[in-house]
Amino acid sequence: MNTAIYSPSGGSAGIGFAVPVDAVAKVIPEIIRHGRLIRPGLGIAVADDQIALRLGVTGVLVMNIQPGSSAEAAGLRGTRRIRGEIVFGDIILAVDGRKVSSYNDLRNAMDRYKVGETVSLTIEREDRQIQLRVVLEEVG
Repeated sequence: MNTAIYSPSGGSAGIGFAVPVDAVAKVIPEIIRHGRLIRPGLGIAVADDQIALRLGVTGVLVMNIQPGSSAEAAGLRGTRRIRGEIVFGDIILAVDGRKVSSYNDLRNAMDRYKVGETVSLTIEREDRQIQLRVVLEEVG
């Protein structure tokens, strides 16, 4: 679906921007039903991918957990400061066995599910890999 054309002359010639029809077909029924797109998520804030790479983190570094979120209920840990030292939070490595190494990977993984479904996260915590089950919640 065409969304815009940048045209220096004001005509229909120039650079066109489009959204793939598959993406449109996926979200339109939800927008019609709810008036907006409802996206599933974990209730977390993550580190910027470039910062994580600089820190040598492979995966998605959890920075904060939203109070009352399903991530908090599942026991996910955010990055924190203990006695002046920064202690990394959990690092998400996979969702239901599918590897994630960036925020985009995590976002794409979440798009496969619906709010209320449960996913299994493979996380790294204190140099150990563990599994946590998290019920997906609505995120903005």
